Amino acid sequence: MDFSLSEEQRQIQEATQRLLTDRYGPEARRKYARQPEGFSREMWAAYAEQGLLGVPFAESLGGLGGGPLEVMLVMEAMGRALALEPYLATVVLGGGLLRRAGNEAQRALIARLTSGVLTLAVATSEPEASGDPCDVGTRAHRVNDSWVLDGAKSLILHGGSADRIIVPARVSGQRTDRHGIALFILDPKASGLALREYPTQDGLRAADLTLAGVRIDDAGVLGAAGEGGEALARVVDEAIAALCAEAVGAMSVLQEMTLEYLKTRQQFGVPIGRFQALQHRAVEMYVVLEQARSMALYAALSAGDEQAGVRRRAVCAAKAHIGRAARHIGQEAIQLHGALGMTLDYSAGEYFRRLTMIDLTLGTHHDHVSELARAGALSEGADQ
Repeated sequence: MDFSLSEEQRQIQEATQRLLTDRYGPEARRKYARQPEGFSREMWAAYAEQGLLGVPFAESLGGLGGGPLEVMLVMEAMGRALALEPYLATVVLGGGLLRRAGNEAQRALIARLTSGVLTLAVATSEPEASGDPCDVGTRAHRVNDSWVLDGAKSLILHGGSADRIIVPARVSGQRTDRHGIALFILDPKASGLALREYPTQDGLRAADLTLAGVRIDDAGVLGAAGEGGEALARVVDEAIAALCAEAVGAMSVLQEMTLEYLKTRQQFGVPIGRFQALQHRAVEMYVVLEQARSMALYAALSAGDEQAGVRRRAVCAAKAHIGRAARHIGQEAIQLHGALGMTLDYSAGEYFRRLTMIDLTLGTHHDHVSELARAGALSEGADQ
């Protein structure tokens, strides 16, 4: 099978890498993080100008007509730069739901998204929910000609700065049913809606959301009420594949940083990379990285599969594997850097913190191994 990139894919990859190399770095990232929204609006406008916000959308919607593979290229570059902008929240999650669940009028919002005018957040998790995206306890019921929402959501990526928040709520059925979920587009300033924003350990921001009698009319429902579960599950799978690619980008930099340190750090008059024990550990880091890269590609290739079971097993396997790989590479990078690796403002620690948060987002590696085991996708006695 030919895994080489097409000309269009190479252009997307090169444009993203060039932009982030020119505009990102440790000091620039810290400056962007101090902005009121926790990221750079100038960078967001640059993404729009380069066409990166339109990568996964059809040309008829103002996009580039790409898919999960093209998103993988963008997200890997963002992982290398530790980009702060809400690409995953707005383009992959929010834009994915508009594209897959919205009616014609709602899909028209994608043009505002690709131009950089509209940012979105998606409330994919709840305080007591499992890793299943369709585990929804927030409720919506009809009152006259409106919907009334009550419940709570947690860890909404970029929820405090989003122009609109897409909130899954259950209109019928049991808590984990795939059917009976509606997707509501809410204004963060709506009456009865309370947001609590906070920084996460990797320098990004998230928010918790409380809904107490929030009213919204039918125009605020993405697609048909009660039929949003399939779209939600599919878009979350696409987002998991994107996170895997971001993790590979971050791990690549950690591996490169560590190798360079081993070549330059002197001990007993020679570079410490001359010591065989450290060489073995460096080689193992590289092997683990390349295995993770293969799994990220597997997830991207599978994210477009129309068979939900096949797609879910693939992204679960990739997220589980990459979560373990990220911990291994992060720990090795910190240990091989010695005391320098423990310095709070040294880049190795920033990359490891981001990898830790990626593992916690949309299900940890333990969550996904457990799901694979329940689905019978793991052989008896497999390492969990």
